[in-house]
Amino acid sequence: MEKRIGERFPESHLRGVAKELMEIAKETDHRIQLIREPSTSLQLLVWTLLSALCVIIIILPMFFSDWGHVNSVLEFIQNLEPMLGCAFFITAFVLYLLSIERGRKRSRALDAIHELRSLAHVIDMHQLTKDPVMLIPDKQETENSPRRTMTSFELSRYFDYCTEMLSLISKVSALYIEDFPDSVAITAVDEVENLTSGLSRKIWQKIALLDRHSES
Repeated sequence: MEKRIGERFPESHLRGVAKELMEIAKETDHRIQLIREPSTSLQLLVWTLLSALCVIIIILPMFFSDWGHVNSVLEFIQNLEPMLGCAFFITAFVLYLLSIERGRKRSRALDAIHELRSLAHVIDMHQLTKDPVMLIPDKQETENSPRRTMTSFELSRYFDYCTEMLSLISKVSALYIEDFPDSVAITAVDEVENLTSGLSRKIWQKIALLDRHSES
């Protein structure tokens, strides 16, 4: 894509956008791998706490509780209460650690998706000044009208490049939730897909105007 744009529009800012998209795409595999892999330190801590939980529930009562002299339900609850209290706090801490890891993965995914969303807006910014109406022979330009030197064919190719890059942005963003089905990340990817689809529709409307102009 970058080479195609460079061959046809070597001085175009759109070529720089394509280079940036290429760099982001190259980093995608590494970023997804970081999201996919669990944190070794957190996993070690979680397994340590789970082992401690097993010790509290299974082993400790055998040594420290006088279960043979329990004469009432109240005494049973009194013997069980310290163990359950420890188990509750360890379980809560384990869940907290797991939420930290999921939050870290979510943050990485959202940062990458936000970068792609920003790039889609940059593409839209570049195509905004490309107006097929200005190809009309008797167009009325003002003193501050931007210079438009593209032919109808060049303008059509420019719009095609924009829609292709928007499609690529949508596809790259979807990779981040392929192995990470997080609801927040999925919502962010859906927003990028809706954004790129909406921007592409605007560009295709311009392409339709170009086609009508060519036919006339």
